[in-house]
Amino acid sequence: MRSPSLIKQLLGLVRWAVYHRVLKLIYLLMYLSILVLPFLSFLSANLLGRFIGIYGCCILSTSSILMSFLLAILVFFEVAISGSPCLVTVCNWFQSELFLVSWGFYFDSVTALMLLVVAGVSSLVHVYSTEYLSADPHQGRFMGYLSLFTGFMLVLVSADNYIVMFFG
Repeated sequence: MRSPSLIKQLLGLVRWAVYHRVLKLIYLLMYLSILVLPFLSFLSANLLGRFIGIYGCCILSTSSILMSFLLAILVFFEVAISGSPCLVTVCNWFQSELFLVSWGFYFDSVTALMLLVVAGVSSLVHVYSTEYLSADPHQGRFMGYLSLFTGFMLVLVSADNYIVMFFG
């Protein structure tokens, strides 16, 4: 039997490296989209509310919060059950000599559980508010602000340091 050539071994190593980089990118997008989806829902409901209507705002905001909840379930399985906490550093915010403040989010078992609670309760509130406020002419704006509140609560729960927590 001949052993595989050096080129085939290098090709396999490159495939493995690309696969793991793509997998890391997918996980990063999963973690960050839990936090970004409510803010996108707020922006689209308040900027496009006149074009998509009240019903469209309700569907858009409720579906984005439900998507955040489903992603939070995936994070809970990965972080709490598998026991692999994750630190996502978005950028370095400012540095003063040895004091470095980064804009980041830390996902451990407590954070994953609180993400489930916040996103789950908020999705139920979104579903309830859709029917309860059906006669209100400003229901689309309310759903947008409710999504904004949910987004800031998710940032508060998953903040890496006190300064990011202050913005949540």
